[in-house]
Amino acid sequence: MAEKRLRILLIGASGVLGSAVAAELGKRHEVITAGSKSGEIRVNIADPATIEKALAAAGRLDAVACAAGAVKFEPLGAIKPAPIDQSAYGLGLANKLMGQVNLALAARDRLADEGSITLIAGVLADQPIVAGSSASMVNGALESFVRAAAIELPRGLRINAVSPTVFVESMAGYGPFFRGFEAVPAARAALAFSRSVEGRETGKVYKVL
Repeated sequence: MAEKRLRILLIGASGVLGSAVAAELGKRHEVITAGSKSGEIRVNIADPATIEKALAAAGRLDAVACAAGAVKFEPLGAIKPAPIDQSAYGLGLANKLMGQVNLALAARDRLADEGSITLIAGVLADQPIVAGSSASMVNGALESFVRAAAIELPRGLRINAVSPTVFVESMAGYGPFFRGFEAVPAARAALAFSRSVEGRETGKVYKVL
């Protein structure tokens, strides 16, 4: 049986993870690249209006995958009570968390029947580090959102999250935060994206450790 060729919108396609996902899925499918500064389509996931424009520009889609999302690393002792827009937590909440939630909600209304949504979480949901409370909070919330959204999505749509540890390719910049963690190649996380997009599971969090 011939494998169906899917049209996939990949957000964050130029990053370390996104490049690996594009290379993996691009072997078999049409990958439409998107990002805030590069790609075939421009999108800022913190801005719901650009998400809608990006999906409209992409046209018919079988899958939406996100390999983008920003958070701020800051020691807890330096974080003061503040409104969300002034808080050290604001970036992660507006960008990685609500950016992906809004992407999933917009994709729900545009994807072809039985399409899929894949979001990016991360190891800090389970294994916190110093200065990583924002990432831990956001990643944990994303995992919970995926599990909850999966039971309500219409038309056979599926949603999963990939939750990787730190990447080998990123250790030069993030190594001081992740002493003692065993890094993995981004290509291993890309396989989890393949499992989400090309498989049939939903409501899953794929841990890449």
